[in-house]
Amino acid sequence: MFPDQILASDDESTDSFTISELAADFDLTPRTIRFYEDEGLLTPLRDGLVRIYSRRDRGRLALICRGKRLGFSLAEIKEFLDLYNRDKRQVEQMRFAATRARDRIKSLEGQLADVQQTLEELRAIEGEMSAFLRRQGVAPEQGQD
Repeated sequence: MFPDQILASDDESTDSFTISELAADFDLTPRTIRFYEDEGLLTPLRDGLVRIYSRRDRGRLALICRGKRLGFSLAEIKEFLDLYNRDKRQVEQMRFAATRARDRIKSLEGQLADVQQTLEELRAIEGEMSAFLRRQGVAPEQGQD
């Protein structure tokens, strides 16, 4: 789903959400949502002490959660969201997202290579130790977690 679909304007809808509703829908704590507000990622309206979140806020929260799940920092997510307000065609936003996605892919591929190398080394060590134990007439323990 593209950001313009998620961040669709409220003009045609009067849907609003409380912090409790958003917290339940996104499996977050109200404190987390307030933190995102403090960081400038969300800008709910207020009715006294009550925060009123729009469909746009809900869409932004969906993008924040997706960005966090993909490993992006809040600063990167904020930059991405801020680009939406500057360029309604989303050219800048899509370039930014594509660049960040490529960077994240490279980083994860590097981490994956490191994990694969570590697994190979651990399997080799486990194999050597198991062979040693068999030579000693002792059965290696299986399935220890």
